[in-house]
Amino acid sequence: MNHIFVHGLGQDSSSWKKTIDTMELNSHMYCPDLFTLLGTSDPAYNNLYRSFLKYRDDFKEPIHLCGLSLGAVLSLNYALDRPEKVHSLVLIGTQYKMPKLLLAIQNILFHFMPKSVFLKIGTDKKLFIRLMKSMKHLDFTERLVDIQCDTLILCGEKDAANKRASKHLSEHIKGARSIIIKDGGHELNIDSSSKLSTIMDDFWSGTK
Repeated sequence: MNHIFVHGLGQDSSSWKKTIDTMELNSHMYCPDLFTLLGTSDPAYNNLYRSFLKYRDDFKEPIHLCGLSLGAVLSLNYALDRPEKVHSLVLIGTQYKMPKLLLAIQNILFHFMPKSVFLKIGTDKKLFIRLMKSMKHLDFTERLVDIQCDTLILCGEKDAANKRASKHLSEHIKGARSIIIKDGGHELNIDSSSKLSTIMDDFWSGTK
């Protein structure tokens, strides 16, 4: 069965390399680059999600889906819209309802960051900021009870911005497991890759 890993904002497909390289999982693993999928389309969330839908729907069989931050939002969205195509779901450091204050603060910070930072992840600064703004009305609160697949909720101990949301997700998705990774930050696939790979190997070994 196929496993798809979806990166967060400020990352690219290579951000999963350290995690995947230490996994014992014997499977086909894919790490799409979100901005490559988006191509020249307007970088609104809806366009990014449609690009992700098209990419994912090219896989005929149900898949194991793992996302971090923005990648987790896309993964959650997909699992709600295409439940028959998701065998299991891993959500890392994510929100189910966009925190408008946090997004506003992040947008201010992004305005002061040099353009070179955004070029490194294959996008333009203005387009990146537009994507963030387009997400402010996302809210999956009422739909969480519709998730039926095996679900694992992960959050770093130091990821204060996403702890509350992770707790809510684990309480409102039926049968979801939840783990707080000790000393972990937001980018668990980079900073706590070894711990993350062990946890996901254990989770997926029980979902085959």
